[in-house]
Amino acid sequence: MNNTKILTALAMVALAGLGGALLINGDTTAVNVADDRVAAADATHVDPAAAARGAYIARQADCAACHTAPGGEAYAGGYALETPFGVIYSTNITPDRSSGIGSWTERDFFRAVRHGRHKNGQLLYPAMPYNAYVNMSDADMHDLWAYMRTLSAVRQTTPTNTLGFPYNIRLSLLGWNLLHFDNKPYAPVAGQSAQWNRGRYLVDGAGHCAACHTPKNLLGGDTDQYLQGAELLGSYAPEITNDAYRGLGGWSSEQIKAYLKTGANHQAIASGPMGEAVEFSTQHLTDSDLAAIAAYLKSLPGSGAEPPKPLAGSDPLMQRGAQVYEHNCMACHNVNGEGISGMVTAFANNPGVRTPSGSNLIATVLKGGKAVATEHNLTGAGMPSFDWKLSDADIAAVLSYVRNSWGNAAPAVQEVQVARARDRLGAAPQLRAEY
Repeated sequence: MNNTKILTALAMVALAGLGGALLINGDTTAVNVADDRVAAADATHVDPAAAARGAYIARQADCAACHTAPGGEAYAGGYALETPFGVIYSTNITPDRSSGIGSWTERDFFRAVRHGRHKNGQLLYPAMPYNAYVNMSDADMHDLWAYMRTLSAVRQTTPTNTLGFPYNIRLSLLGWNLLHFDNKPYAPVAGQSAQWNRGRYLVDGAGHCAACHTPKNLLGGDTDQYLQGAELLGSYAPEITNDAYRGLGGWSSEQIKAYLKTGANHQAIASGPMGEAVEFSTQHLTDSDLAAIAAYLKSLPGSGAEPPKPLAGSDPLMQRGAQVYEHNCMACHNVNGEGISGMVTAFANNPGVRTPSGSNLIATVLKGGKAVATEHNLTGAGMPSFDWKLSDADIAAVLSYVRNSWGNAAPAVQEVQVARARDRLGAAPQLRAEY
């Protein structure tokens, strides 16, 4: 056989393999378990018990957080999801026939949630984490559908996405799915306990934790650094494995449960995107489900990152940071960074302050923050903004000090990082006295 024939044969094999992979990737026959006759808005009986279970599953999946715009009607969409490729607006998933999913059947719903395909066949952007929801069981999906049918119909059209070329071409998602969508249902792991498997099911399925906590590649797909922390659009979702340096290795299972249930524990306070996740999702989970999540996360070895050597206390940057800390931070975070349990973040030996860039700390110092208020922790303490008071150099110094004191060790924060964040966040310039 000559070289031309060999190359032709190899090309045919490659094309056949690609075609087969696309067929497997695009296979939606698993949705055939769902009804294809009754639409969401049809006036038929909905089992109250199934709808109640579905409401719990909607909380597991944090549906309200993304499908409700600030100040808007629940589940009516319009929430702006910022991505590196532009803004994607969440859709209306109330049973309105014209602007929501009122004309959808259960099968249409299954196909969208677990396979990323609209009723009209259009591919959905993975900002809707169907690559996680594919793990959700038929029973949970049936119940979730029952709950969605009980929502009040709201007529509200979704704004147009602002994605630039080529990201606005939905057919390109065929390639994305081929690379990043594992079209398989959840399979329990033999040899692991029922609790561990339940935790993995929640973390990888409805909880879609990897959407934020797993680093992304240039196409926005998950890398193999599972749950090892990710920087995205100027904020950092920390590592949530059992890694001792950057993960949850220093937290007990009970402390993880307390954080997810109340939004606070002995060391950390939830705010920002994680605050939303606690508010809309994890605070509503049962104690047994929270225990399962904690058990699963504690079983993950994580990155095993070696901590750097801390900056010496004699370093001029550390000395300046200590002065800024004493004058501006000590009253709330205390002398040795011990904070106030359940109210003010403790800095001592805290993996949350040892993240690679310190971007969350920079943003919080510049713009302040508000801890989430939950049913079990009604008072969400606030952090004032210091953009008006501290210079970029002051903020870089104090954060370098915090990141290298009381058992912490992390790279110094650079003044230029703070300057860029101040500009990106629209923070106020330092107020300077004039005489």
